[in-house]
Amino acid sequence: MGELEAAVRSADDKERLIGLIAAPLAAGIGMLVISALVTNDPAARLKDGRLNSLHVNPAIYHDLLIVLLVLSVAMLAAAWSRKRLYLGVVTALYGLAIFNLHYWGFGVPFIMVAAWLLVRSYRLQRDLRAAAGEPAGGRSHRAGTPARGRGPQSRRYTPPPTRPKRPATPSAKERRAG
Repeated sequence: MGELEAAVRSADDKERLIGLIAAPLAAGIGMLVISALVTNDPAARLKDGRLNSLHVNPAIYHDLLIVLLVLSVAMLAAAWSRKRLYLGVVTALYGLAIFNLHYWGFGVPFIMVAAWLLVRSYRLQRDLRAAAGEPAGGRSHRAGTPARGRGPQSRRYTPPPTRPKRPATPSAKERRAG
C-alpha cells in the first residue's frame, strides 16, 4: 500500500528522464518550427496589389513561439518536480500545438509520450483505489442513499392508474340470435 502511494505521488526515474530530455528538445523544435513558418510566410500583397489571404502577421508567430517556450518550461518544471500527471498534460498540449501547425512528425512523438504518461498515472491511481478497497467507480455513496442513482423514496402513496372498462362484447350466442 505504501509503495503504491509513493508510485502515485511522484514519477519514477524513467519518466523524469524522459521529461528532462523532452523539454529542451521541445524548446528547440518550437524555435525551428516558428522559424520555418516565418521564413515561408507568403508576402502581404499579391503582384496586382490586393491583400494576400494566406499571409499571417509575424507577430502571431512570435506570440506562438512564446507559448511553445512556456509549455517547454512547464514541461521541464513538471519533470523536475516529478509530477507525472502534469508532465503528461503539458506534453500533450505541446504535441497538439505542434501537430496543429501541420508539423505532424514533431507533434506525434510528444502526444505518444503524453499518452503513455497519462495511462500510467491512471493505472497507478486505479491500483491504489483497488488496494484501499474503494468501489470500482471511485465514488463512495453516502449512507441512506441507494446505490442505483435514485433519490430517497417518497412516503406519499400513489395508487396505480385504473384501466378503463371495456364495453361488454356480445357473446357468440347473442351474435347468432341477433
